[in-house]
Amino acid sequence: MVPSAREAIQAAFLSLLEERPLRDITVKDIVQSCGVNRNSFYYHFKDIPALLQEILAQQAEEIVARTAPARSLADCLDTAARLAMAHRRIVLHIRQSGDREILDRNLMELCRRVVCSYADTAFGQVPILPEDREILIRFFQCECFGQIAAWMDSGMRYDVGAQFHRLCQLGEGMTELLLRRAAAEEGG
Repeated sequence: MVPSAREAIQAAFLSLLEERPLRDITVKDIVQSCGVNRNSFYYHFKDIPALLQEILAQQAEEIVARTAPARSLADCLDTAARLAMAHRRIVLHIRQSGDREILDRNLMELCRRVVCSYADTAFGQVPILPEDREILIRFFQCECFGQIAAWMDSGMRYDVGAQFHRLCQLGEGMTELLLRRAAAEEGG
């Protein structure tokens, strides 16, 4: 099956990102690499950041669709880090560019989605106020994002999975304690 122009543009862009930083890639490079004209590029994408946004959103969607609901914080962290681990060189090239906020925004949204799936399981039927639920989700989302961002900023030099699991061992019981406190305040 022949890829569409949109798919060819995306594939060429990802291939170029494997080779060099985002800031060094131009629309001309992309269209030359995939054999479409500039007008085709601009028909499908406003600019390179829009192309990057679409690819990251698609990748995150695929990860969430292929992953079972998170049963632990370690699951949340592992799932959110999977995007970076699967495309290590690309992620590092994006992190080092002026458009890293696109990656960060998508990673933050991915973290929220997996933490919400965890909250559905972990919070269960615990009677807590909706605003407390949101506070807890945001707390875990930011923890997940922060751990992954720090790992990416280190050049992905350490075993992030092992660190996540150790962090969860150290924090064992924290979710239950937070939920007990929230339930006690909601009921009181």
